[in-house]
Amino acid sequence: MTTLQQVEDFLALKRVAVVGVSRNPKDFTRAMWEEFRQRRYEAIPVNPNVAEIDGQKCYASVKDIDPPVEGVLIMTSKKATDQVMRDCVDAGIKHVWFYGGAAPGAATDTAVALGQEKGIDTIKGLCPYMFLPGTPAFHAPHRLWKKLTGSYPKKG
Repeated sequence: MTTLQQVEDFLALKRVAVVGVSRNPKDFTRAMWEEFRQRRYEAIPVNPNVAEIDGQKCYASVKDIDPPVEGVLIMTSKKATDQVMRDCVDAGIKHVWFYGGAAPGAATDTAVALGQEKGIDTIKGLCPYMFLPGTPAFHAPHRLWKKLTGSYPKKG
């Protein structure tokens, strides 16, 4: 299970890739990427079908990013997740967050197992909005639900 320390460690990174950023400006993946940018992260978009987003170069794979990122937020469908995790391993990434929220999320058992086998710090099934200070109030019920069901990360 994910700990609060893992979440804090990921959010302390400064250069992260967001994999699965949509070209659609109204898509949630785009909002998440933009949130990281507004918070002064160097957030690198990754989508193999797009050359650039909002004037920023978009990479086809985390392996293509130079210089490399410190962490990766995976916001893809499950069918793409295993390949993205293999790319993270090849790129030497040490922190991977498998997005999860109201939707099923990006994590697969095989991708999580690969990350653990390779010593990658993995966060599974949580939304960064629950932990970023000052996020809109509508994220509070999600955080409360996780706490009530015992699935909110604990210290340690």
